[in-house]
Amino acid sequence: MASLTVRQLDEKLKKLLRLRAARHGRSMEDEVRTILRAAADEAGREALETFQPPSKTPARAAAPVTRRVLVVIGGGIAAYKSLDLIRRLKERGIAVRCVLTKAAEQFVTPLSAGAIVGERAFTDLFDRDSEFDVGHIRLAREADLIVVAPATADLMAKIAGGHADDLATAVLLATGAKVLLAPAMNPHMWANKATQRNAAQLAADGFAFVGPNEGEMAEAGERGLGRMAEPLEIAAAADKWLASAGAQPLKGRRVLVTSGPTHEPIDPVRYIANRSSGKQGHAIAAAAARAGADVTLVSGPVNIPDPPGATVVHVESARDMLRAVERAMPVDVAIFAAAVADWRVDAAGGQKIKKKPGQAAPALALVENPDILATVAHRKSQRPKLVIGFAAETENVVAHAKDKLARKGCDWILANDVSPETGIMGGDRNTIQLVRASGVEPWPPQSKDDVAATLVARIAEELEEKKA
Repeated sequence: MASLTVRQLDEKLKKLLRLRAARHGRSMEDEVRTILRAAADEAGREALETFQPPSKTPARAAAPVTRRVLVVIGGGIAAYKSLDLIRRLKERGIAVRCVLTKAAEQFVTPLSAGAIVGERAFTDLFDRDSEFDVGHIRLAREADLIVVAPATADLMAKIAGGHADDLATAVLLATGAKVLLAPAMNPHMWANKATQRNAAQLAADGFAFVGPNEGEMAEAGERGLGRMAEPLEIAAAADKWLASAGAQPLKGRRVLVTSGPTHEPIDPVRYIANRSSGKQGHAIAAAAARAGADVTLVSGPVNIPDPPGATVVHVESARDMLRAVERAMPVDVAIFAAAVADWRVDAAGGQKIKKKPGQAAPALALVENPDILATVAHRKSQRPKLVIGFAAETENVVAHAKDKLARKGCDWILANDVSPETGIMGGDRNTIQLVRASGVEPWPPQSKDDVAATLVARIAEELEEKKA
């Protein structure tokens, strides 16, 4: 599909888009996504209404690839072997993406790497076609493992020093995934104290190594330790790490997650809502799916993609969300991360409420919305083994969370401070305190993806203990 960026639009259209985005409190890129999503939904409904099933049964779709590796190709003569490495990884059913450093392009071309990968190879940190929505962060987050091959002396030095002056090093600095390095360099460069110091630092930082091996170098008459491991050896190491890391502690479990805000209509064009982005709930759903769970995500209106591996039900209001939650039962674990509106208008207007000169503002009679967390926590039958709620507070965070835990009847509360100065509501980081009847466990500030991974690990431990 052709790439569209805001910069490619004419000035008049950009001005109109800027005004519309400001009115809705969104960035221009988010406004474009919202417009496109609405257009696609409308076109999709029309297509479904007119769709005629083919007479021939379609071929069965291939099973989705669940293991994802990003290959970073450094600028060494061994770069040509990385093309074979990509092929060996794909033979194992692994989805591969590729990043080339500028130096790597002196040995292999983005076109050749992209042809083997099956999609474009990434090269530029400032690529206008991918970086308008922070593409290097997506590359960093959407990989289960990153393989750097060849890992040159220069590239290892940059990684060890925390540099991020090109796409490859920015991705490596931003990732939370395991990184597997395949060093390749002249034996004297490998033996140099600086390289050995960098290798030791990288090992201490948690990087894994495969090779280097001993053998003939590209230079005539040169032999020693520094030759890059063979593609089959690197692929086997990657496969082994993915298998060990791919232990799925929630395999066979059913997990329900709610996410995002709800919109409670005032009239056909206005509604009551809140600032929830859905990022934390979506991250939890993705982490549970990666852990092997059968995940149902009930999402309010958000401007972020559906997480991979989850069955997503899109809803608007609190009552819609409750119905979807009840249809998803029974489940083993229910995680209520959605910021459900506490109240709705008693009788929403069927037509737009008009403002008239001299007339007082209309009185809106509010009624309480159903309490989804308490409803599920107090179920007499089919209650999940573990019911988890969130407490988004602006003061007395732990005290309010403990009170909520008792009132709602749930098992755990994840409490966080969403005061405006924290930047948590709508941001990418979170600071959680896990509140249980047995006590309070503070978690360090971390990304919402890391919060999700920590929560899933805690859930797996709890379910294992209950089973025992």
